[in-house]
Amino acid sequence: MRNSGGLEPEPEVNLYDDTGRSLSQAWDRIRVPIIVPILRFALYVCIAMSVMRFIERVYMAIVIGCVKCLGRKRYTKYNLDAIKEDLEQNRNYPMVLVQIPMFNEKEVYKLSIGAACGLSWPSDRLIVQVLDDSTNEVLRALVELECQRWIEKGVNVKYETRNNRNGYKAGALRDGLKKPYVEDCEFVVIFDADYQPEVLFLWRTVPYLLENPELALVQARWKFVNANECLMTRLQEMPLDYHFSVEQEVGSSTCSFFGFNGTAGVWRIQAVSDAGGWKDRTTVEDMDLAVRASVKGWKFIFVGDLSVKNELPSTFKAYRFQQHRWSCGPANLFRKMFKEILLCERVGIWKKFHVIYAFSFVRKIVAHWVTFFFYCIVIPATILVPEVHLPKPIAVYLPATITLLNAASTPRSLHLLVFWILFENVMSLHRSKAAIIGLLEASRVNEWIVTEKLGNALKQKYSIPKVSKRPRSRIAERIHFLELIMGMYMLHCAFYNMIFANDHFFIYLLLQAGAFFIIGLGYIGTIVST
Repeated sequence: MRNSGGLEPEPEVNLYDDTGRSLSQAWDRIRVPIIVPILRFALYVCIAMSVMRFIERVYMAIVIGCVKCLGRKRYTKYNLDAIKEDLEQNRNYPMVLVQIPMFNEKEVYKLSIGAACGLSWPSDRLIVQVLDDSTNEVLRALVELECQRWIEKGVNVKYETRNNRNGYKAGALRDGLKKPYVEDCEFVVIFDADYQPEVLFLWRTVPYLLENPELALVQARWKFVNANECLMTRLQEMPLDYHFSVEQEVGSSTCSFFGFNGTAGVWRIQAVSDAGGWKDRTTVEDMDLAVRASVKGWKFIFVGDLSVKNELPSTFKAYRFQQHRWSCGPANLFRKMFKEILLCERVGIWKKFHVIYAFSFVRKIVAHWVTFFFYCIVIPATILVPEVHLPKPIAVYLPATITLLNAASTPRSLHLLVFWILFENVMSLHRSKAAIIGLLEASRVNEWIVTEKLGNALKQKYSIPKVSKRPRSRIAERIHFLELIMGMYMLHCAFYNMIFANDHFFIYLLLQAGAFFIIGLGYIGTIVST
């Protein structure tokens, strides 16, 4: 057909088809010579890390199995009843200091102070030291008033404040030990502001230190009072139960070493001084002190049947900040102390290997990296690059075994296993980033944000009249762009797998993409109205 001018019409040009064709051609040109070698190298590295983690998990499973079957938990070797009887007969009670560091803990300060003041121990041999770094003057007055209330009941409470927050928690604990009245104290107990020890806590911990002069630390486990608050707290409970039931128990039984949890523990003050005291060079001052005391030859013991009540972070914002600190700090400490541990002459080769390889490298760095880079980046990328073969046993059986070994510590949550896997994969994004920041000492390496606690506020919300307020929109705080970007990547890989592959791997990719989107949009954890 000709137009009115007698010319044939020009063929239409589809810009979208041309752009798509150009991108496809560019991808084909770079895929084989550039992408394939890089992805194959990343795959081998991830496989190596996955095997390292698998071996470490299986080793701990074997050790904990032997410990439980043979009844060889270290703390059961001591005759506490005989030590208690000797104490009561001779009335030679050691002086004990209880430190409670806090910072704007308006929801929980009464609980922690009350629990510490209620500990069973001779009143003239116990000092409760409240280290209040709060910046809220009204709250400071309330905390001081609570301390005064217990002083009037006959408890030796010392309320200490500072004009600055230098060193954060480590600085407060360090300054607290410098007080003149601490000179007579032999042991120091540390409880964070949301921890509530049982009345007999000191009777179940201090005797271990009296029996063995080489013992520096007695660590109790945690009991989570709000584990059933929401799905996120249930998912947090699973790895923490594994940490206490397996990691701490194995470290205590094999090397007399494990990481101090920063709270619910009793230290020999002489050991703290011998290790160099509290240092604020990382965000894990507790682990720092434990490693330094260990290389000085001091031993630790974990008491697995003694629990201290505490609270899990129930908002995603609080949990994310906590995980950044817990992931960045150990990596940074590994960088700072690697050479010192390696050259230390006071500990044996096996203990050095345990501290450097198993405790620091595999658990604190490799565990995060293999979860994120392998399961969230490399494995989905092999779908887009079919030239890179993914060994199915490495991709399926190893992580399945690791997951089951982790989940065995919390049998009541086995039905949440799929949710836990998806949630841990998302959180590995933040943990991996934090570990890299710690190793490189990049920005935010010393970022310290106190984990927000809700105390019993949620339990009381139905019994206390609440003035209604119009909630303010905080969309910017709820949107997390890194999670959304990862969700788009996983979704793209899922669709590609559905169209071009003959397997069902897209099911995992769709579920994982959904997890990234849900968390990226802020629909997880307790939503606290503002």
